Amino acid sequence: MVIADKYKNYYFDVAKRLLLTPSPSGYYREIMSVIKEYADELGAGFELTKKGCAILTVEGKDGSKTLGLSAHCDTLGAMVRGIGANGELTFTKVGGPQLPTLDGEYCTVITRNGKAYTGTFLSKSPSSHVYPDAQTKARDEANMYVRLDECVKTADDVRALGIESGDYICIDPKTTVTESGFLKSRFIDDKASVACFITLLKIMKDQSLKPKHTVKMLVTMYEEVGHGAAFVPENLSSMLAVDMGCVGTDLNCTEHDVSICAKDSHGPYDYALTTELINLAKANGISYAVDIYPFYGSDVGAMWTAGYDVPGALIGTGVHASHGMERTHFDGIKNTIALISLYLGM
Repeated sequence: MVIADKYKNYYFDVAKRLLLTPSPSGYYREIMSVIKEYADELGAGFELTKKGCAILTVEGKDGSKTLGLSAHCDTLGAMVRGIGANGELTFTKVGGPQLPTLDGEYCTVITRNGKAYTGTFLSKSPSSHVYPDAQTKARDEANMYVRLDECVKTADDVRALGIESGDYICIDPKTTVTESGFLKSRFIDDKASVACFITLLKIMKDQSLKPKHTVKMLVTMYEEVGHGAAFVPENLSSMLAVDMGCVGTDLNCTEHDVSICAKDSHGPYDYALTTELINLAKANGISYAVDIYPFYGSDVGAMWTAGYDVPGALIGTGVHASHGMERTHFDGIKNTIALISLYLGM
């Protein structure tokens, strides 16, 4: 399948909407209402699991077997850990954000009664004019805090706003699309892949295309904390996780390629399925790279750890500066959508 550039604006519109909807691991209600809206509009069945993940179903020409796809819509973030005597918030990480990149980053605290308050992640030595160690202090949970944009001077002032320990702190994604085709944002990992699924559904609807077999698209909400696809639909013949491809030292992938991962920190992916994907990319002129990611896990790893007897593989657009200020290119997105479509027999 050639992904026409006419879907470029559609893809970026979907990606921006997903990226601007807060969804740190476990906080799923807002983002799942968006996913359901797209599923309903594009003719895919929608089911919300008890755990807050989505299953989108697309009937195939042949219902004798079911192919699985997985991408995650949960992101990195933080939670309020405590409230200081002066009204400053201490925090604990959700997932693995690179804390030095959060110094000076805007955020939003969401309370359990539905209120939202803006703030800023800061070093406890935030000013070079005041603190001699402003340049050198470690940027970690012990040495950073959140400054609220409210007139608070005490812990009681903060609690009066309804803020308590355990409230989510959502990081501003700073989403930008450039004229040259780059998507820059936090949380491209992995909302870029969910946007690939939705764009593929749009192409299928517009062009009256059907996959060869029935497809279950799983959109998980706990991948960043290790158990996203610990539950998957029954009777899957295979599972293809679509996540980010890594760009950097000793790696072949660029932001313009679809990455095919042969092995990550959990071990090798299914040999036959990975080989099939490589051969499909070669035969169809898709720009791809095969890589090994030593500090990485995916929904397939969670599925296997949970005990499912399902072969699994991993692909995704190349993403630079993962878990920080990430970037990818529409070329990589197009190649990823094309390889997904070939996996589905279209």
